[in-house]
Amino acid sequence: MIGVFDSGLGGLTALAELRRLLPDADLLYFGDTARVPYGSRSNAIITRYAQDIINYLLGRGCDRILAACGTVSTVALPALRKNCPVPLSGIVEAACDAACRATKSGRIGVVATAASIRSGVYPREIGARLSGAEVTQNACPLLVPLVEGGFVARNCEITHLAVREYLTPIREAGCDTLLLGCTHYPILTDIFSDELPGAVLINAGREAARAVAEKTHEHGEGRTELVVSDRTQDMEKVCAILGGDLSHAEIHTVSLSDYADRE
Repeated sequence: MIGVFDSGLGGLTALAELRRLLPDADLLYFGDTARVPYGSRSNAIITRYAQDIINYLLGRGCDRILAACGTVSTVALPALRKNCPVPLSGIVEAACDAACRATKSGRIGVVATAASIRSGVYPREIGARLSGAEVTQNACPLLVPLVEGGFVARNCEITHLAVREYLTPIREAGCDTLLLGCTHYPILTDIFSDELPGAVLINAGREAARAVAEKTHEHGEGRTELVVSDRTQDMEKVCAILGGDLSHAEIHTVSLSDYADRE
């Protein structure tokens, strides 16, 4: 069974791609809706929260885990891998590979959470792949709460205004490629496309899911289980937007208290 997790609902974009690519695999998704967002928290807290979720997924029998969370992937993955007995991947490497393949000008924009931007991972990884690349990045702290709150419709004025503001330095830099470095952001793909027309959008969750699918030949019964640490209503909205098998998946709530590492 493949485990996928995020701070909230954004990782469902990666889960949907995994389900499409691996129709026979059993997938277990955990969204930490009780503690979202992660992007404004310290690295130590982010790592602890992610470890709680990994403990839960391991306890459920997952033999491969995808951290479909940009924040966890950029600030916590090396520490988490040290204690994880199964393959644990994130979203950064696959997304950077895709962005470098897509750009024609070498000017790449990155939008992500504040913690991801502070980490400096994206300019470093892109620079290692594409000599002379110009990376313009910006933190977008309002976007995760907007997605979690259901403000995702293409005609949502408040989300358009936020995206327009956050894209200002990227637009001014003339970026032809935009890496969506948080898995919540692809849910707003139409809005990003409207506000940065002509740019190639890189869906980090989708790219990470493709990388996982290439490394596994998982066979099961094709079950999809969705678990959250708090309310399920907004997850139902996002599943309906993403469609496919996710729109019919069973959703239930689990407390992480029994899976927290004890001091």
